[in-house]
Amino acid sequence: MNDGSNLRTGGQILIDQLKIHGADMAFCVPGESYLAALDALHDAGDAIRLVTCRQEAGAANMAEAYGKLTGRPGICFVTRGPGAAHAAVGLHTAFQDSTPLILFVGQVARDMTEREAFQEMDYRRFFDQCAKWSAQIDDPARIPELVSHAFHTATSGRPGPVVLALPEDMLVERVGVADAMAFRPARAHPGPDDMARLRRMLAAARRPLLLLGGGTWTPDAVADITRFAEANDLPVVGAFRCQDRMDNRHRNYVGELGIGSNPKLVQRFRDTDLLLTVGPRLGEMTSQGYTLFDIPNPKQPLVHVHPGAEELGRVYRPALAINAGMPGFAAAAAALDPVDPAAWRDWTRSARDDYLANLEIEPSVGDLDMAHVVAVLREKLPPDTIITNDAGNFSGWAHRYLQFSTYPSQLGPTSGAMGYGLPAAVAAAAVHPERRVVCFVGDGGVMMSAQEIATAVHHGFKPIILVVNNGIYGTIRMHQEREYPGRRSATDLTNPDFAAFAQSFGAFGETVEKDDDFAGAFDRAVAADRVALLDLRTDPNAITTRTTLAAIKDAALRRQQA
Repeated sequence: MNDGSNLRTGGQILIDQLKIHGADMAFCVPGESYLAALDALHDAGDAIRLVTCRQEAGAANMAEAYGKLTGRPGICFVTRGPGAAHAAVGLHTAFQDSTPLILFVGQVARDMTEREAFQEMDYRRFFDQCAKWSAQIDDPARIPELVSHAFHTATSGRPGPVVLALPEDMLVERVGVADAMAFRPARAHPGPDDMARLRRMLAAARRPLLLLGGGTWTPDAVADITRFAEANDLPVVGAFRCQDRMDNRHRNYVGELGIGSNPKLVQRFRDTDLLLTVGPRLGEMTSQGYTLFDIPNPKQPLVHVHPGAEELGRVYRPALAINAGMPGFAAAAAALDPVDPAAWRDWTRSARDDYLANLEIEPSVGDLDMAHVVAVLREKLPPDTIITNDAGNFSGWAHRYLQFSTYPSQLGPTSGAMGYGLPAAVAAAAVHPERRVVCFVGDGGVMMSAQEIATAVHHGFKPIILVVNNGIYGTIRMHQEREYPGRRSATDLTNPDFAAFAQSFGAFGETVEKDDDFAGAFDRAVAADRVALLDLRTDPNAITTRTTLAAIKDAALRRQQA
C-alpha cells in the first residue's frame, strides 16, 4: 500500500529487489510476521506469481525444485519459529543438492529480540549448517545490499541456499534508498593449461569414464558436453539422480551411478584408468558409500571439475582439479581438439550394451508390478516429461527403466528427503505447464506432503502423482530384514484410500490393483486435465528391481546360521 510519499517501506523495497533480480515466482505459507512483504507482493502480482502452500516444508521443496529447473534462486517466504523449522528440510535438500534458493523468514520486532518473544529464534545460528549464508536485515536501508548479496551467494561457486530474517517492524519502516542492480552470478572458467593437461591425460587413457552431475548446468552446457563426449567417443554416466545431464538415448550414455546401479557399471569405475568427473561432489551415494575410490588418494586417476573450489580435494585428491562452472567447462571441452578414441572404442560400445541390457524389463512379483508400470510409461510419456521422485526403494524402477532425454527433466532429492516428490511436481507443473509432469512417491512419503494437492488444485497445476502403495516404509523394512531378519518394528503402515483422498480436494483419483488396469487408468488421469493421483497397490515383497524382500530376509537368516 502506497501512502503517496517518495519513501518506501522495507516490504516494498524488498519486493522491488526481487523484481530487479528477475524473480517471477515465489512460494509461501503466509504469516503475520511478514505482512508488509505480502502487501508489497499484492502490488507486484503482474511480475511475481505467489504460490500459497499448505505447509512450509512443501513451500521450501517447491522453491528448491524451481531452482533446479531454472538455475535461478527459488524464492520462499515463511513465518518465524515453527514456519522456519518446517522449512529447514527444504534448505537441507538445497544445500546437499547444490540448488540456489533464498528463504525469507519473518522475525520478531527488533525491540523484542533476546527475550524469547513469541516464536523467536536466531536464524543465523539455526540455519548455520544447512545454508551458505544466513543473516538478519535490521536496517531497511540495507535491503538492496543484502538481497543482492543473497542472490550472488546462492548462485555463485557451488550454488546453495541463503536465509534472510526479516524483523516485522523493519518491514514497515519507511526509508529512501537506491535499488541494487540486477545480479550476475560469478562462474569460474577453466584455464588453457588445465584443458591442455586434460587432453594429454585423455590421450594416454585406455578405459576412460565421464561422470556428470551436480549443479550450474544449462541446456547449452548439456549440448556442449555431449559434443565433447561424441568427439572423443567417451562413455558417459549420470551421477545419482542426475541422469538428465545427457540424452539417455545417445549412443555414448551408459547408465547411472547411484543406488541400485548396474553391477557391471560399478565394476567399470573400479577398472577405469581415467575418471573425468564433471559436476558431482562424489558424495556417499555416487561413491557407493565411499567404497568405490580410495580416500584420500583414488587408485583411478581422477580429474575433478567442480564450481566450488572448497570441494576440490575435500575427500578425494584429484590428479587434476579444475575449478569451473559447468557452462564454462563444457564450452571449453567442446572446443578441444579431439583425441583418437580407437583405444577405448570397444570399451564404450560394451558399456552401452550393458546399459541397454539393464533397460530390459525384469518382472517382479504381485498383481501390479512396477516393472509393468514403467513399461507402460515408456510408451506413453512425451520425451520432455519431467519426472519427480521422492525418497524410497520404489524410485529404483524409474531410475533403472526410464530414459531422460531433455535437460532439465529429473527432480529428486540427492539428500534422500522424504516428502519431496509431490511438492516438486507441483512446482514443475507451475514452471512448465506445457510439459507433462509425473511424480513417483511412496505411501510413506506422500503422507508427508499430501496436503500440497490442495495447492495444485487451488492454482490449477496439473501434475500426475503415482503413489506406490505397499503398506510399509519399504527402504527401512529392507534394511531391517537384512540386519534383523524377521524382527519387524515400526515399518508397517495404515493408509487412507488415497484415490478418495485426492478426490476430496477436487483432484482426479483412481486405485489400480492389476497390471491390465494401469494403462487405462493413466490415460484417464491425463484426460482429466487437472491434478491426478493414481493409488498403485503393490506387493511389499517387490522391494527392488533386482530382488525381493523374502530373498533379502532368507539371505540374512543363512548368514546368521553360518
